[in-house]
Amino acid sequence: MIRIVLPYHLRKLAQVDGEVRVQVDGQVTQRAILDALEAQYPVLRGTIRDHVTQHRRDFVRFFACSQDFSLEAPDTPLPEAVAKGEEPFLVVGAIAGG
Repeated sequence: MIRIVLPYHLRKLAQVDGEVRVQVDGQVTQRAILDALEAQYPVLRGTIRDHVTQHRRDFVRFFACSQDFSLEAPDTPLPEAVAKGEEPFLVVGAIAGG
């Protein structure tokens, strides 16, 4: 099982507490994780990535094993520790302002 940590507002929207766990068959990538997440929690469709283009939304970042994967291609394999469920995949809401 893949462990996912969502920001507070997305946890509230999906009505979950703490980490979310999803099953990913095959290679573990951002796309595979988000596909599984949106299938399990349809209310999250369009919140993390655009409905049409499937591009990451502005002000949303992805981290795994202390590395920023936000600008990586969606089909880039994630670290083995994430695939094994040892480390979570983090969806982080970025903050902007001045």
